[in-house]
Amino acid sequence: MLALVVQYELELDQLDVKTVFLHGDLEEETYMSQPMGFKNREKENMVYKLKKSLYGLNQSLRQWYKSFDSFIREKRYTCSHYDPRVYYNKLLSREYTYLLLYVEDMLIASNSRFIIDKLKIDLSFEFEMKDLGEKKKVLGMKIE
Repeated sequence: MLALVVQYELELDQLDVKTVFLHGDLEEETYMSQPMGFKNREKENMVYKLKKSLYGLNQSLRQWYKSFDSFIREKRYTCSHYDPRVYYNKLLSREYTYLLLYVEDMLIASNSRFIIDKLKIDLSFEFEMKDLGEKKKVLGMKIE
């Protein structure tokens, strides 16, 4: 993706999803014991049935990806055949956008600042996001 950003002089922004694992609905019945400090003395042998995913559950990451995938496809983005974490959207007006998702971090590259800003707004309505602005560093590499 960085090669595309350089070759086509694209804008590159980064976002971080807050509480990423709390966005997925569980598809199967999942129970947990009462956590320390929250035990009900009258019902010590009872367990909680979870409706939403939590940090630490094996299903949480899968449910997050399903939730995100459903949302981004509604926005007419296509999942790459080569990497399921890369989505793209090409418009007839020769504007295009790439979104790279890595757990709770996103990189958005586009030849249109307007499209990046619109996508950030759409994402913020659906998920609690932290806009990190223009990307300055990736994997220890400085971007200018």
